[in-house]
Amino acid sequence: MSWAASWQGTEGAWSANYTTDPDQAMPLSVSQLVLRAKQLEIEALRHLAGRVDLVDVTGQLIDALQRERGASSGFLASGGQRFVAERRAASAAAEPVEAALREQFAHHLQPPLGASTRLLSLMAWVLLDLEALPALRAQIERQTPSASDAVAAFSRVIAGLVELIFHLADAAPNPDVSRLLVAFVHLVQGKEAAGQERAVGAQLYASGLCTEALQQRVVQLIEAQERSLHLFEEFAEPALRTRWQQLQLTPKVALLERLRRTLCMARHEAALDSSLSDDWFEVASVRIAELWQLQTELVACLRQACQAQMAAAERDLQDSEGLLRQLRDKPLPRAHAVERFLQTGETLPAAGLGEAGLAAASGASAAAVAASSAAQAQEPSVSSLVELLQAQSERLARMEVELDTARRALNERKVIERAKGALMARLGLTEDAALRALQKASMDHNRRLLDVAEATLALPDFVFEGRGAGK
Repeated sequence: MSWAASWQGTEGAWSANYTTDPDQAMPLSVSQLVLRAKQLEIEALRHLAGRVDLVDVTGQLIDALQRERGASSGFLASGGQRFVAERRAASAAAEPVEAALREQFAHHLQPPLGASTRLLSLMAWVLLDLEALPALRAQIERQTPSASDAVAAFSRVIAGLVELIFHLADAAPNPDVSRLLVAFVHLVQGKEAAGQERAVGAQLYASGLCTEALQQRVVQLIEAQERSLHLFEEFAEPALRTRWQQLQLTPKVALLERLRRTLCMARHEAALDSSLSDDWFEVASVRIAELWQLQTELVACLRQACQAQMAAAERDLQDSEGLLRQLRDKPLPRAHAVERFLQTGETLPAAGLGEAGLAAASGASAAAVAASSAAQAQEPSVSSLVELLQAQSERLARMEVELDTARRALNERKVIERAKGALMARLGLTEDAALRALQKASMDHNRRLLDVAEATLALPDFVFEGRGAGK
């Protein structure tokens, strides 16, 4: 078994032979490797662009279901007196988006797109949830479930869609696109918290009564929005970041804050002005609409990033083809010099004479030496190919560092969410209480929140026995 590299004069290209059998040599050219690597990069970017389409439609369905959830909550909490038309309109608007998502799923089943086992499993879970929606809508029409049950049912469906987007962001191979996908994930999560806040607030105002559990849920959802949207700002494009900051200064946001304070400061079982339910729904919807607009613009940024990356890769491919074509069609100057030298029939000069020495030994004139030197300066050399390969390696290394940063942010969020879930399940804590417990342990022990979360997940179940809430 051996590797051998040589210049193939008839082909005009560098090739490497990987040999397992001395009598069976398989040629492998540098051009094949360089061009195939670039082609695979372009194919990966096309697949990524297809996944951005999937992310877009998934985000559209999340938005549609959030609208339906909010209207359904107010409808049920008011005993069917409010949000009748809004709920039906929201349900009708969601159905074609569901159909579009199913088409995207079918498209991604095609082998060329290379959907992973995890992605296909997430699609299956989403479809399972979507198939339960008609029955849920029929129950809401009959006012069978409570407002809280309806909000929870819609939220479970939306959670599966958010998890799908989370996976798509985590699997993105390009750092520029991955960074935008991380921003997209946290924007969607912040928007989902805002949607739940709208639904819970609508339930409180429409019922005309403040309950402590729902009041605390509003507080938790406000904090969840702040956390997610802070991370969105960190990874978003500067223009989108500035736009979001400007949206926080509008009169509608000021009205939303006043209505929030009314909910959060009301005493348990205190009466609420049910006429404010329409105002609440309107201003909360304005906030969600603003987040939706940012989401739409972020999808446009994602598409532009994919197109820019593909265009750059295709230019690189064309440049690589041009370079290799020149190498193939125009042999190196030294090859010409050797041919001239061998044609003289004179004795081979000592090694290391160089171009001028070879020309002089073959009896070439000074003009021929000058012409040969000029040709050498104009024609590409093997060092050009080496520089191309080195530049590509350096670019890939930079991409890997940037991609690792984006993936690390997603992974940290996943670990912290899992640790919160573990505390909620093992100790019976609320989501807010579980997060505060992790934060307190982080401060008390002067350790990163991620480290505390990982340590929490590593603890065996018996450590938590007898330590549930209220024990």
